[in-house]
Amino acid sequence: MDNFENRTFDEERALYGIKNSLVNNCRFDGPKDGESALKEASDIEVTNCFMNLRYPFWHVTNAKIKNCELTENCRAALWYDKNIEISGSKMYGIKALRECEQVFLKDSVVSSPEFIWKCKNVTIENVTLEVSEYPFFEVNGAKITRLKMKGKYSFQYDSDIEITDSELDTKDAFWHTKNVTVRDSIIKGEYLGWYSENLTLINCKISGTQPFCYCKNLVLENCTMENCDLAFERSSVNADVRSKIDSIKNIESGKVVADSIGEVIMEENIVDKSKSEIICREKGCKCA
Repeated sequence: MDNFENRTFDEERALYGIKNSLVNNCRFDGPKDGESALKEASDIEVTNCFMNLRYPFWHVTNAKIKNCELTENCRAALWYDKNIEISGSKMYGIKALRECEQVFLKDSVVSSPEFIWKCKNVTIENVTLEVSEYPFFEVNGAKITRLKMKGKYSFQYDSDIEITDSELDTKDAFWHTKNVTVRDSIIKGEYLGWYSENLTLINCKISGTQPFCYCKNLVLENCTMENCDLAFERSSVNADVRSKIDSIKNIESGKVVADSIGEVIMEENIVDKSKSEIICREKGCKCA
């Protein structure tokens, strides 16, 4: 194994195509402002490094990146990579991962608009996503645990996603998704889950206006809903809600059971009431 330790690199393609190498305690920074430092590398370990230049990890195969800092200048850091493990790192550049396969990200802090686009087979564990727009766009296959995120327009056009024990503060999440399951999580945001198919939420706390419209086969199990009005419009739904729902509008079909419901709006020229059932646990509730 070749070792590159305690060095500074600023030239174009400084370590292009290296193989079976350790890069430790190095700085990718300097007046030459070179790009693509580790492009086409394979079987590498990059530890304790400071990355301040663009596009360092493109077309990389089999890499472990540990305890590194990728600054705001380190934009589009990982593209077209396969089998990448990132741990204990800080990632601050825009468009940090795109069109990668077999990505394992853990114990890291991220602030990156357009984070993780068009990636396959992603594993996330104990990650804080501080600021992002359109994170997790067109991801196919992901297992996410202990993600704490704040952003907008997340998880759009995704498929086959499992999310557990997470806090998602995000509007317009899960649009046009297929086969997504969220368990034991807090989800805050407006207009959640529109146009989704087979979206399932289990033991979740949900808040935000106009959630779950135009959904197909939406399932809520043992969830709570706060400040959720005009919910389930034109959706097929099976929901067990252990709280009040502020209002429901024009369910397409299915069943909703809730502790109480403030208002039910069913427009006869829009939907067929006979295709849905709405039940309140609270005695005397006039929701239906």
